[in-house]
Amino acid sequence: MRVGIGVLLGAVTGLVELVYLIWAGIILIPAWPQPRTRRAAVQRIQAGARNLAEVERWRLAAFLRAENASDYTGARAVEYLALRWAAGLLGGVLLLLFLYGVAVCIIWARDVFVGRSTLLLVGAQVVLGVVGLFLSVQGFLGIAAIERRLARRLLGPSAREVLERRITELSTSRAGVVAAVDTERRRIERDLHDGVQQRLVALGMLLGRARRAPDSTELLAQAHEETQHILDELRDVAWRAYPAALDNLGLHEALLRVAERAGIPVRLHYELGERPPTAVETAAYFVVSEAVTNAAKHAYAQEVVVDIARTDKLTVRVRDDGVGGADPSGSGLSGLARRVAALDGEFTVDSPAGGPTVIMAELPCG
Repeated sequence: MRVGIGVLLGAVTGLVELVYLIWAGIILIPAWPQPRTRRAAVQRIQAGARNLAEVERWRLAAFLRAENASDYTGARAVEYLALRWAAGLLGGVLLLLFLYGVAVCIIWARDVFVGRSTLLLVGAQVVLGVVGLFLSVQGFLGIAAIERRLARRLLGPSAREVLERRITELSTSRAGVVAAVDTERRRIERDLHDGVQQRLVALGMLLGRARRAPDSTELLAQAHEETQHILDELRDVAWRAYPAALDNLGLHEALLRVAERAGIPVRLHYELGERPPTAVETAAYFVVSEAVTNAAKHAYAQEVVVDIARTDKLTVRVRDDGVGGADPSGSGLSGLARRVAALDGEFTVDSPAGGPTVIMAELPCG
């Protein structure tokens, strides 16, 4: 439906563009011998062409899902219109054929209802109608593809803009990675200071008391128990920093351990046939780990569903049934966004108040 509306609007704008080009030719021909008049006419034509091209950019983005840059020149806009109008009118012809087929089908249905058609004729008409519908749909899709390709070629970003965008993205990603590393270091230092260090102090005090006590059996037992707690906390800190299972056993097993340690039910749908690249695997792990942790600690979720799939990209989707309201600019989620951006991936957070929260990451696997 959306593509059909886009093609319909394209037929209308194609007719307008054809009329505009004819008008441009009419005013340009007498002005051509005079350089000053010619320059003024060309500037006027190019300005109008840019206005029409902006309408086309809106139509392409709204109905054909094709985004284009705005740094094209007036000459490129005129060139685009000189080629685009034909595609627009061709789409209009296809639309008329489609409407004609619909009208014929209505007539066939009426003839069947009043008994004017035989069964054989009805069957043949149905077959022709299905074939016509298929050809019409394929024609609409073909026109849409031509529109996208033409706009990308003539209205697409210039080489300079592409380089500037890429430099900006790389600079942002680099700064984000540095910030994420600093945040992770501060978190590890906080975990060691608030957890392991405090327990080591308590262990030292227990051993000191055991040295002075005549019967230190109970104190040594307490010290031994404290060492077990210290080892557990060290494992937790090391696991949060980087799980060894990710390298040894792969993403699936590492995520299974995240599910086991979550404290709430986690359903994992893992659909990868082979292991992704190491950097992609690591980013996917931390997206799931952080999202599950947030769902358990902050969203008061009762269940989390994790979907891992791969087409041309690895897609990670984490959905919880918690209270929602997650802040994408918070330290945890913003760190994940920077980690994903460093791999040229896309990271989105949809968390309306009241839930559910859906966190998605798309990571290139090339």
